[in-house]
Amino acid sequence: MNITSIITAHPRCIGHPRLAGWITAPAPSALNNFRIIYLVTQLVGITIIILVSCWIGIHLDGLAWSSKPSVQFNWHPLLMSVGMIFLYGNSILIYRGFRYARKKPLKITHATIHGAAFIFTVVALVAVFDSHNLAKPAPIPNMYTLHSWVGLTAVLLFSLQYVFGFAAYLFPGVREQLRKTYMPVHVFFGVAGFVLAIAAALLGLLEKAIFSVPNYSTLPPQAILINTLGLLYIVYGGLVVFLVTERQYKRHPLPEDVMLLTHSASVGSS
Repeated sequence: MNITSIITAHPRCIGHPRLAGWITAPAPSALNNFRIIYLVTQLVGITIIILVSCWIGIHLDGLAWSSKPSVQFNWHPLLMSVGMIFLYGNSILIYRGFRYARKKPLKITHATIHGAAFIFTVVALVAVFDSHNLAKPAPIPNMYTLHSWVGLTAVLLFSLQYVFGFAAYLFPGVREQLRKTYMPVHVFFGVAGFVLAIAAALLGLLEKAIFSVPNYSTLPPQAILINTLGLLYIVYGGLVVFLVTERQYKRHPLPEDVMLLTHSASVGSS
């Protein structure tokens, strides 16, 4: 007797929606397509970080902290690209990218990547506010551009998602029905926050190009690099959203996930 027949024979598993999803797992060809697109997504994300680093090193005088406020700003695009773009995207994809890992370790990994992204984001925000407030001869105003408004909205949505997601899926004692009800909300606002982060990054690139690149309209090398980064942000964001919304790529529960769920239900009803 194979594992499918063993599980489906269990009275609590018959008609179980999670088990049904596991039995109707995606076709191998669909998973092959997923792996290719997932790999391309990772390569694009890594390329973004490399190009941002090159932009900072070649055109923006490298990195520094509060002793050089204008250079301290450079931490902002770097850490935001790592945190709110690359790590945020990978956190969203963790369940589909590692579909054969058990659910609980994936939850912990998902929360850990989100936590790392949050730390990068906080440092990036400190860097940009310091670079404005410590500027000489006079401070630069904060929070007046569309980039700053969209960016702060993305950060707030990301932070709320982290808090509510942690409470719903990692905090012990939460009812399974409540988690199931909240899941569509969690997924929607997670993707919405990521899309806002991509939009904020594009607005930030445009703002920096207009303020800092001489003769931007003639497309000097820095302008070409900035425009290329913008296109890569769009490609990376589009690929992440596609991979996480395409139904045939959805992770289906493993047999041990279902058995753990039914065991918990048995304990709760005994």
